Amino acid sequence: MHMSLVKRSIIKAAMLLVFSDEHKEHLGFLPEVDSSVVGEFGRIAVEFLKKGSNPKIYEGAARKLNVPSETIQHGVEGLMYLLTESSKLMISDVDFQDSVLVLGFSEELNKLLLQLYLENRKEIRQILGELAPSLPHYHNLEWRLDVQLASRALRQQVKPTVTMKLHLESGGTQTARLLQTDPATLLHLLQELERALAEVKSNHCRRILRNIK
Repeated sequence: MHMSLVKRSIIKAAMLLVFSDEHKEHLGFLPEVDSSVVGEFGRIAVEFLKKGSNPKIYEGAARKLNVPSETIQHGVEGLMYLLTESSKLMISDVDFQDSVLVLGFSEELNKLLLQLYLENRKEIRQILGELAPSLPHYHNLEWRLDVQLASRALRQQVKPTVTMKLHLESGGTQTARLLQTDPATLLHLLQELERALAEVKSNHCRRILRNIK
């Protein structure tokens, strides 16, 4: 006997970036320069993702701004981290702005950083996809619920089993994994995942993520 049951649950959870003290220090140089310089740093960061860093660019920018080249390098690297992590997670506009609040920047600078993120995230994700190793990813899922009503040993019994066939894809090649469990275990797993996602949305958790080091 075969039975089908579909349950879809969509929970939107907040996703905030966490900055180490080192990243905060590197990004701390941005308020000291004009918005045009911050925009140029963003362009350099994306370019370095494509082709790798170039010390000559750091030295040239350092001479123009009359600061050590190491300061320029740290600023670009800090901005590169901000843009790549945001793009990797595809965080929303609101979550991006909430994330950078901890840096203590002006509203104008926060808006400029948001603009840099929105303008470059598609290209950055494409670059990261080309750099990342080819790992199996989700392609499709087939499942069914089987219920055994009786056997020779027991004439009256109900023994449900959920069988799932998980299809993965890697480099154009598809593979499949066969999984099997009982509905109670599957329901428990779903409840635990929903509880974890709901906790991430809570104000308490958001405050912790903003201040964690």
